[in-house]
Amino acid sequence: MLNKQEQNLTELLLPTIEAVGFELLGLELVQAGRHSTLRLYIDHADGVNVDDCARVSREVSAILDVEDPITNEYLLEVSSPGLDRPLFTPAHFVAVVGQKIEVKLAIPQDGRRKFKGVLTAIEDDMLIVEVDGKPYRLLMDNVDKANVVPVF
Repeated sequence: MLNKQEQNLTELLLPTIEAVGFELLGLELVQAGRHSTLRLYIDHADGVNVDDCARVSREVSAILDVEDPITNEYLLEVSSPGLDRPLFTPAHFVAVVGQKIEVKLAIPQDGRRKFKGVLTAIEDDMLIVEVDGKPYRLLMDNVDKANVVPVF
């Protein structure tokens, strides 16, 4: 689900984030013309507050300044996963079976790219998402972005 640059950034930053006591849930590198945003999602058993995000941001910035893996200008954002927790890995999907999720596919399936429904099961590399009473089998490798839909 991650492109090559995102994989390289994950490998570069993961040891630093873990060394300061946090879990890197995932990252997104969003390109917008000459500017980009590098968004890191961190978590901790006790939760994540603003000071935690600032601490991780300082540590990660130091690594990024030295290694310089992003060639254009970028903004670094460090965030907690929030109520609409992003899903990056198969383990993240397994943890939310039975919950409502929103999935955006890289390549359209059945004439659409967006699916919002209950994740009923995971079979091999397929997500089974029930949308309006109809099950859809979505290939995990085709997922561009996914997150939990908060229930209030």
